[in-house]
Amino acid sequence: MKVSVLNKTGEKVKDLTLNDAVWNIEANPQVLKKMIKLQLDSLRQGTHKTKTRSEVSGGGKKPWRQKGTGRARQGSIRATQWRGGGVAGGVTPRDYTFKINRKERVLALKSALSLKAQEKKLVVVDDIKLDSLKTKDVKSLIKDLKLDGKVLFVTGLDNENLYMATRNLGYAYQILTDEINVFDLVNADSVVMDLDAVKKLEEVLK
Repeated sequence: MKVSVLNKTGEKVKDLTLNDAVWNIEANPQVLKKMIKLQLDSLRQGTHKTKTRSEVSGGGKKPWRQKGTGRARQGSIRATQWRGGGVAGGVTPRDYTFKINRKERVLALKSALSLKAQEKKLVVVDDIKLDSLKTKDVKSLIKDLKLDGKVLFVTGLDNENLYMATRNLGYAYQILTDEINVFDLVNADSVVMDLDAVKKLEEVLK
């Protein structure tokens, strides 16, 4: 697979041949879904809690005698059918995280990268360094590259100006290659990488 390498003004500099083993595989939707679920579940605190009838206060005395009142028999005012009573089958604290093996993680990442490349949503730039950390600079960069929607910038080296410039935008964000993950890739409409990022990913995933 070949892609065009652009400069920051959106002009073509050269062609780049991508490694098909990383950028042009058949995406595995099951593994992608599993990896995205793992990432989202790991963000859940799991601190939800409802009280059972044994945990709510009160209800130590039988409300009325068993027979002769004409009303239904009741053993406690904290039973589940009473207002202020316990909850039957309610949620309890739990850990939502789970594990998947390394091969599935790699396959999921390759699938996400391949989808972006095959859908022409991958933009390779020779250099994404900004001269300042002003938000208007990254806005003009996105405009010159003719990008729409959510934009994910992936850089091989630390790029503080780009990080600071995108921090105030709700539709653009920057990560390093060692921070790359399936959810961010799938969630972005366009992925912009510099040459260093492409090389590092191919070295690790080939």
